[in-house]
Amino acid sequence: MINRAVIVGRLTKNPELRKSAAGNSFASFTVAIDNRTKPGEPKTASFINCITFGNTADNLAKYTRKGSLIGIEGRLQQRNYETKDGRKGTALEIIADTVQFLDSKGTGPGANAEPNPTPQLEKEDNKNLESIDIVDDDLPF
Repeated sequence: MINRAVIVGRLTKNPELRKSAAGNSFASFTVAIDNRTKPGEPKTASFINCITFGNTADNLAKYTRKGSLIGIEGRLQQRNYETKDGRKGTALEIIADTVQFLDSKGTGPGANAEPNPTPQLEKEDNKNLESIDIVDDDLPF
């Protein structure tokens, strides 16, 4: 059986770092991912609950904030629970093995630095650029 999940999205709030009774770190967080839509349809998002453990949890809490763009690889897990008022429910979440921070250093949420603007070519620089004619049939995609 294969049970792998890979998603890229933004944190909906700061990760919640906690310690187990044995002193092990774990962090729970929610990632918003865009759903596919047809042109002209309004954009929608899915909110995926995730959890990670150990150093990954510590680093996630230390280096990311609400709005940070992250990539996650892990496995899906379904668990059953019971609320205080006796209702039963199920939760589906990703147990993240790896988390990659996808914001550029210094440009993520909470960073004081402004993102580096894309350099603009001056008209003089543009004079020396040659035009390239490409036929659509030559493109590999």
